Amino acid sequence: MKVVNFNIIKLTFFLILGILIGFYYYIPLHLSVYITLCLIFLLIISYLISKNQFKKTIWFGIVTFITAVSIGILTTNIHNEKNYKNHYTKFFSVSKKTTSTITFKINEVLKPGNYHDKYIIDILKVDDKTVSGTSLLNIAKDSLQKQLEVDEILITTESFTAISPPINPNQFNYKKYLEKRYIYHQIYSTNKNLFRVSNNTHTFFGYAAQLRKNINLKLNKYHFKTDELAIINALILGQRQHIRKEVYTHYVNAGAIHILAVSGLHVGILLLLLNIFFKPLEQLKNGRILKMIVVILLLWCYTIIAGATASIVRAATMFSIIAYAMHLKRPSNIYNTLAISVFFILIFKPLFLFDVGFQLSYLAVIAIVSIQPILYKIWKPKYWLVNKLWEITTVTLAAQFGVLPISLYYFHQIPGLFWLSNIVIIPLLGTILVSGILIITLALTNVLPQFLADSFGFIIGLMNTFFEWIASKEEFLFQDIAFNIFYVLSTYLIIIALVRLYVKKNHNAVALLCLSVISCQIATMYTKYKNSKNAFIIFHKSRNTVIALKKKNTLQVFHNVDTLTKNKTISTFAVANFIKSINEDTLQDLYIYQNKKVLIVDSLSIYMVKSIQPDYVLLRNSPKINIERLIDTLSPKTIIADGSNYKSYVSRWEKTCKKRKLPFHYTGKKGAFVLKE
Repeated sequence: MKVVNFNIIKLTFFLILGILIGFYYYIPLHLSVYITLCLIFLLIISYLISKNQFKKTIWFGIVTFITAVSIGILTTNIHNEKNYKNHYTKFFSVSKKTTSTITFKINEVLKPGNYHDKYIIDILKVDDKTVSGTSLLNIAKDSLQKQLEVDEILITTESFTAISPPINPNQFNYKKYLEKRYIYHQIYSTNKNLFRVSNNTHTFFGYAAQLRKNINLKLNKYHFKTDELAIINALILGQRQHIRKEVYTHYVNAGAIHILAVSGLHVGILLLLLNIFFKPLEQLKNGRILKMIVVILLLWCYTIIAGATASIVRAATMFSIIAYAMHLKRPSNIYNTLAISVFFILIFKPLFLFDVGFQLSYLAVIAIVSIQPILYKIWKPKYWLVNKLWEITTVTLAAQFGVLPISLYYFHQIPGLFWLSNIVIIPLLGTILVSGILIITLALTNVLPQFLADSFGFIIGLMNTFFEWIASKEEFLFQDIAFNIFYVLSTYLIIIALVRLYVKKNHNAVALLCLSVISCQIATMYTKYKNSKNAFIIFHKSRNTVIALKKKNTLQVFHNVDTLTKNKTISTFAVANFIKSINEDTLQDLYIYQNKKVLIVDSLSIYMVKSIQPDYVLLRNSPKINIERLIDTLSPKTIIADGSNYKSYVSRWEKTCKKRKLPFHYTGKKGAFVLKE
């Protein structure tokens, strides 16, 4: 039997390539439909020719892979409702700010922000026109009003607003993040401006939300602490939106955040329990088929109850395939299983490809399967307990090989004590999950003894305390590590080459290792070249002025903030641009960069300097000036206003500049002002 079916892996690779092309390049939906249909027809013809010749030609393979790419493009376009005529964006204009009556349904409850409760909503109507599409809803927090629930239908007259791109360089791009969920606009409202049409539950996700709500109502009777209940929701029900920021940070810094994402480990344990529980069904006629169907259905019911996130959908798909393989009593190669699960998930949810959890979970599983056996063979402990600890350690280390490069790219930190966290928690996680499911079941049936609830709450509290202790060892938390996408690719190539060299000590493996080392050197040289360029940046900072001069890998920061230590704007920029040293200084009145003069006009309103002919004028701290007189006196090429100014002043200056046809740059609207080489 062929262990690895590379055709499945290749098809999945080309499907992913098609999804990337479909997302980053605009290809009309009708064109992608025509091309895919033609390719499928050509594929059938090619298959028939190959079948008649009793051999597969190279053309059949080429057409197959091109078809997979085309299917990837098509599925990306099909799932993007913006490509359809009834998408809500076709019936309004953000720039005109026209008032419409918008009818929508709550699709998902998100983690609340500092000032707003957040929801993903499905747009049903704009005025009297039936439409489709998804948007973000922000409702001002109101302690007197309860949160909205999934499947509620409401009406508002608030307008759609555009989602702003990041204001400062290298900030998290929330706009791009939402676009990967097909969300292009948002609505700001208050509870007073919402009119409820219906609160009836009518979808699977609505019933799942109601079940989760009912579970929490039952658990609240047993006096669980807030943090304990939040962790129970995350561990068992896949809902992390109620975890306090401090607790979440403890899990992240301890390298244990993966246990709060219901994924492969959780679903694997559930599959094992279901197989044991329904084993008596095998005694019936066709009992094995019935058992498989029941187990898979329950796996997917749990997936929906847990919110159908990318990680749990991936796990449910993979373990459904494993359950089918168990029914057939056929050995299922894990690489084939992973490839098949990726293929089917991306057919139905193509933009899961960009989900960080989706990427991390697959990379971790692949690394565990391929690297853990190699690490485990290094040492053979004699004692059972030591052997089990070593096995857990090798699993943890192998998973880190898989996720570390991409984790550095996204999060720029390494939790040095991740191995200790996992050695302690992984052996206990199965017991905690089983106990949690039992606690929830007993609570729903109103037969949960208080001492059991107290015991389980104590265990969860102990786990929270343990991770808080791990996270407090800051000397083992390595942060602000610069790592770009080129380093990610070259690092993975080195890992693959080393594993291949260990498995097959031949010339091809050595050649691959040499190629990976060369790729790493190229990535390093390109990164140094790219970050050797200088820049002058005026950042946006509310109520303050922050100006930076980048010279290769050093950053000179001129500011009037209290401290830069906790300034995310500067630290994020420094990490993304491989800055090695940051120097602080007070603000100056004049900056000269690349023969360009930037004059600063502050609240003292002093600018009558005849010897200076500035190219740019930065207005800060709301100077009380006659802007027309300033323009006539200095004749600048551009007027800049940063976040330290009153918005009313900025608005007045902008109108004057527009009337005078002079470029005006407000950092709060257009983002940081950057001068490059």
